[in-house]
Amino acid sequence: MNTSETNNKNQHLWIKEIQENEEVKGNYLVKGKTISKTRQGNSFLTITLTDRTGSVDGKVWDNADEISSHFKEGDIVNITGLANSYKNKIQIRIYGLKKDKGTFDPSIFQESTTKDIGQMISELKKLSKRIMNRHLRALVESFLTDHHFLTQFKKAPAAKYFHHSYIGGLLEHTLSVSKLAVSIAEHYPELDGDLLLSGAILHDIGKTKELSFDLNIEYTDEGRLLGHIVLGTIMVEEKVKSLKDFPDELSIRLKHLILSHHGEFDFGSPKRPKFLEAFALHLIDDMDAKISGLGRLMKDDRQEGSWTSFNNLFQRYFFKGNSNLEIKISDNKENDKQAMQGYLFPLD
Repeated sequence: MNTSETNNKNQHLWIKEIQENEEVKGNYLVKGKTISKTRQGNSFLTITLTDRTGSVDGKVWDNADEISSHFKEGDIVNITGLANSYKNKIQIRIYGLKKDKGTFDPSIFQESTTKDIGQMISELKKLSKRIMNRHLRALVESFLTDHHFLTQFKKAPAAKYFHHSYIGGLLEHTLSVSKLAVSIAEHYPELDGDLLLSGAILHDIGKTKELSFDLNIEYTDEGRLLGHIVLGTIMVEEKVKSLKDFPDELSIRLKHLILSHHGEFDFGSPKRPKFLEAFALHLIDDMDAKISGLGRLMKDDRQEGSWTSFNNLFQRYFFKGNSNLEIKISDNKENDKQAMQGYLFPLD
């Protein structure tokens, strides 16, 4: 990074730090733009601006059509505006905007995992060695030793929105799901641990082809036409063909894990889970995605008080804490046990 890039980074006004009534000047990535009409028939422009700390909506009320014609989604724009509050959210009234054609430090605009990429890859490879089935182990290792695949896998986000939607997010999510799969298989010995762990490692590999992530996270043509579930199944099928004597039934079961891991047709799953390991993978994947996504949502929420703003995706408010309620535990553990016994749950 050169000196000018360092200065730009230090002087950048991060979106999460923008306050009401503050003048906003600087470069931001355009993640979305929409032209709409007022009741009087006048055009106005809504822009979603982002940097690595979050996103904020901006409004252009004057010359919206003309200004909109000079930039597109994925561009970096230099804006001047004033931050105000609308429905308890910061919004920027933009009165100056132009596309910036200079060079940029991508780390300003790309949110990245806070975890160490190399360490996560090492952990995932170590987990893969727990797979005792030689066919499944050879298949998983064929991906984890594939340089081209790993290059994309290390950088890819797990989603465009909501969960692990940042550079390195796919690896972070995959490692988390894989660790949970090992724990679940140990807790439920009737599960085939090798099959479940293999499915956990491979369930989202199609996202390396579904999403592009040079500066802005976008869907590729393959991603829109096929989706990561189908792409991942094709990737597994191609690797299986290169392996000697891979059992057909095992291949079918593993592909079913990938095809069914979203659980329901309404959530984009071509198939619903039809055996125990498939159910387990769906539940683990869903839990990890929701815990990550909701955790970030609650952390980034700017609503004052103990509750978040209303969340349209989940159709509810979420409790952030800071409650005056206090659960007091006495020093006498036996008394606590007797008081709780039969009230909430058995403690033995």
